[in-house]
Amino acid sequence: MARRVALTATRNARAIRQRLREDLERLCQGAGISQRALALASGVPQSYLSEIFSGSARPTVETYGRLSSALGADLSARIYPNTGPAIRDRRSVPILEVLLADLHPRWRAFPEVRVVRPGRGWIDVALYEEREAVIVAGEIESTMNRIEQLVRWSGEKADSLPSWEGWSRLPAAPSVSRFLVLRWTRSTRRAAREADRQLRLAYPAHPADALAALRGSTAWPGAAIIWARAEGTKVRLVGTR
Repeated sequence: MARRVALTATRNARAIRQRLREDLERLCQGAGISQRALALASGVPQSYLSEIFSGSARPTVETYGRLSSALGADLSARIYPNTGPAIRDRRSVPILEVLLADLHPRWRAFPEVRVVRPGRGWIDVALYEEREAVIVAGEIESTMNRIEQLVRWSGEKADSLPSWEGWSRLPAAPSVSRFLVLRWTRSTRRAAREADRQLRLAYPAHPADALAALRGSTAWPGAAIIWARAEGTKVRLVGTR
């Protein structure tokens, strides 16, 4: 998990620095300001400024602030939600293990699938079935704190599957579907009852049909919720609403 987060952070930081460098170049060109003049106005050494423009430097936020102020521009940085946190709670690990063990051989599983556009994030597992030419994005959750956010994030990540690096290696361009595995607890069952209509709209297929498709040769029925019941140290998947 830590390695995955670090790799994502490195990619994102590189992309941000590139955008900021392009912004600086565009502002300098538009105002007819040379690197030397910008260095004098901002107090950033010209040698370091050359490294920034070449992409070899890793400036601090303070340095960007000095450069933008010298150019009469505003610097903005924020952290905003995309498709949910990359942190997986410990309860989801045994659930995924049971899911993978239950799969019929016709399904090809891809755990930890990274998508980048239009939504950015990680899908817990993607299941591909060549005969039906369908790929199903699976999310595993043990809580349902914000149902509308959970539904939106899972939908955005499923829609972003074509941006996964493994997409081009699939034998055929598949249709995309999704499923949600929820841990069966008193709180999640209560939340599901309270949002019954919303969940049925987002996941209309019956859980029993989805489980039958994953375990056997029946066709995938479409987006569905599957429940995971923990009994002591054992977990089993159940096809009930």
